[in-house]
Amino acid sequence: MSSHETGPWRRFLPLSWDETSSPRFASANTGRRVLVTGAGGYIGSALVKAIVGAGPGCLILLDSSESNLFEIQRRLESDWAHVRHQALLGTVQDADLLDRILSRFHPEIIYHAAAFKHVPLLERNPIAAVSNNALGTWALAQAAIRHGASTLVLISTDKAVNPHSVMGVSKRIAELTVVALSSAACGMNAIRLGNVIGSGCSVVPAFLQQIAECRPVTVTHPEVSRWFVSLREAVEAILACGTAACGAAACEGRILLPELGEPVRIAELAGFLIRAAGREIPIRFTGLRPGDKLTEELTYKAETRDGFVEGPLEVIQTRKLGRAECEEIVDQLSGCIVSRDVSALIRMLSTVVLEYVPSRTVLDEMVKVARVGA
Repeated sequence: MSSHETGPWRRFLPLSWDETSSPRFASANTGRRVLVTGAGGYIGSALVKAIVGAGPGCLILLDSSESNLFEIQRRLESDWAHVRHQALLGTVQDADLLDRILSRFHPEIIYHAAAFKHVPLLERNPIAAVSNNALGTWALAQAAIRHGASTLVLISTDKAVNPHSVMGVSKRIAELTVVALSSAACGMNAIRLGNVIGSGCSVVPAFLQQIAECRPVTVTHPEVSRWFVSLREAVEAILACGTAACGAAACEGRILLPELGEPVRIAELAGFLIRAAGREIPIRFTGLRPGDKLTEELTYKAETRDGFVEGPLEVIQTRKLGRAECEEIVDQLSGCIVSRDVSALIRMLSTVVLEYVPSRTVLDEMVKVARVGA
């Protein structure tokens, strides 16, 4: 394959990230007490490596996955043993644990990477999705305010825009939470990313495995497209988001968008990876999965573009809920979850995010529950 042909696609090939060079904006964490949630995940662990290289005063790692947390802790102990760090096993849904962590370590900066992300799986587990992504963000933001954190960065997704999935709508509510609770004392912004190349929920590792096994490469639809960002670009955008002061209203939470270029047709990406491997493997179209969209979007129609901050990150003014309204939404969602009432939960999500379009899988589950109740 010629260099001309690989040029635009080079970032999709398996490459190692040179961890000896510090990502931009990492120095903002030098000497600071930093908490990373989801610290063992694909994005979280890369973020941890970037921050630890900048010499934080203390680095706190929180993750609900024992194996992921063990791996990132082992890496820190091997390569950065001189940096004070603490690995803690737990979930952001545990408000008591959050209070214990924040009262003990008093983090100044919080990067919130903990989330459930797999769209089709979460369509069948909406209670878990909302509990972790939406209510977990609320619990963390409240704890950040109580314990004097100065900055909270939520890692969000383009799937939060006009969502067709429970994952997307749960992340939209997380966005609304940080925008509502941001203040001069604790500034909160959300960074809205596209698909991060190589992540566990990305198509690239799945395609590469299918190619290695000489199996047909499965693509949902010939016209499906997605925005992509490299891991390094994602980390730099997240770090930049932590330093962003969004104009005169810097105390107000904002959505921030990195440069994502043009969306990529997934069928074309699959074809490139097949050719790069020198194989002759067919592409098989399987149909859109529950919660999938043909194309993602980066902003809502009602959102306003409000210039740029260093990164470069585009500043997006989004809908802002009042604190009392936000509390009421959280209370009602919590009630649905405690009673495990999926129908009421989906109705509530649709009320809060009017643009949410529930999938057939979710609607069928609501009908099934209604029949059982009758």
